[in-house]
Formats: sequence, structure tokens, C-alpha cells
Amino acid sequence: MDKMPKTGDLFDVSHSIAEAMLEECEYPFMAISRISDFIEECARRLDRSYREIEPGVFVGEGARIDEGVTLIGPAIIGRGAEIRRGAIIRGRVIVGDGAVIGNSSEVKNAILLDEAKLPHYNYVGDSIIGYRAHMGAGAIASNLRLDKRAIRLRDGEEFIDTGLKKLGVMLGDYAEVGCGAVLSPGAIVGREAMIYPLSHVGGIVPEKSIFDGRSIIERI
Repeated sequence: MDKMPKTGDLFDVSHSIAEAMLEECEYPFMAISRISDFIEECARRLDRSYREIEPGVFVGEGARIDEGVTLIGPAIIGRGAEIRRGAIIRGRVIVGDGAVIGNSSEVKNAILLDEAKLPHYNYVGDSIIGYRAHMGAGAIASNLRLDKRAIRLRDGEEFIDTGLKKLGVMLGDYAEVGCGAVLSPGAIVGREAMIYPLSHVGGIVPEKSIFDGRSIIERI
């Protein structure tokens, strides 16, 4: 069994305004419960390139927010980011510089590193999306077990109890998720990994690998 990747194995955290907080987390799931407090602390020291457009919602210079977007704070939207028509940012969200949240996508309690892309009809809750990672149309990051139990993550032959009832995906830098894929609660997708469309992903997909919905078919 693959060992569970640590934060630095999945993400170059220099591509996030949350760099300092992420560096303090040995495993990325540890950041999920800290997002709200970090945003509130960070908001007090944002420079003048950010403006508060809704209570607790801070938007960087050059960001584009279309009509029909729902913005609920606390949230930080980075410079040059795009939030497209019908998208919902439902609180406790950090959107990196140049990142995209597409039409009718919903994001809550999540960190998108710079240039991450959720372009069409995506749901991402309680997750971290890596630098230049991309989720195809309709791909979903599920964040709640059907039995509502706390989520455990496999670490080799052992398990780590996260203590979290809601935990989505840890999607590594440059990873690609095909259209319509469903990422189960606590799924971990390594750097530069590729997920076939319509796949159901659970556990760990190693970095630089291809997952066809049933097994790892190739290492790049």
C-alpha cells in the first residue's frame, strides 16, 4: 500500500497566500479546520491590491467576478482569478491568483492554489486543489461518508483518523481529473496524476500515474 503523501509531496505551497499555514501542516488534511481562522487573520494584513466587496469577501486586483455569482465570506479571491456566472463561493474559501471557478460550480471550506481550474459544474468541499490542477466538467469532490462517520485515511498498512466528518480531495499540483469523475471523501491524488472521465476515485492515486476507474494502469 502507498504511504500517505505529506503536504510538501502534493503541493508547492509557495503558490498560495496560505503558504505559511500550509507549511505548518504535516499532512494537508490538517489545514481543513484552519481555513476560516487563517482567512480572518490574513484579511487584516492584505495590501491595497485587495478590496472588500462583500462582508468578509476580499478580492485581488484584476480578478473577474461575473454577474449571478454568490459570494459568502469569509473568502479571499486572488489577483487575476475568474469566478464565472452562477458560481457559488459558500464561505471559508481561498482562491489563488489566476485560479478559475467556473459556471455553476460550488466551493466551500477549500483552498485553491494559484491557477487551479474548476471550470464547469464542479462541487468542491473541504478540499485542497493544487497549483495548475484541473477538474473536468461535472467532476465532484465528495466530502461526506454515507454513514456520516469521521474519515480515516490509509497510510501504508495503517490508518490515520482525521477526526473530520467532512473531508474532500487533496488534489496535487498539475493533476488532471476527467469529466464526471467522483472523488470519494478523503481521496488523495498525487502530483501530475491523471484520472479517467467517469471514474470513482478512493484512497491514494500516486503521483505521475494514470487511474482508469479500477486500477493504476500506467506510471508516467
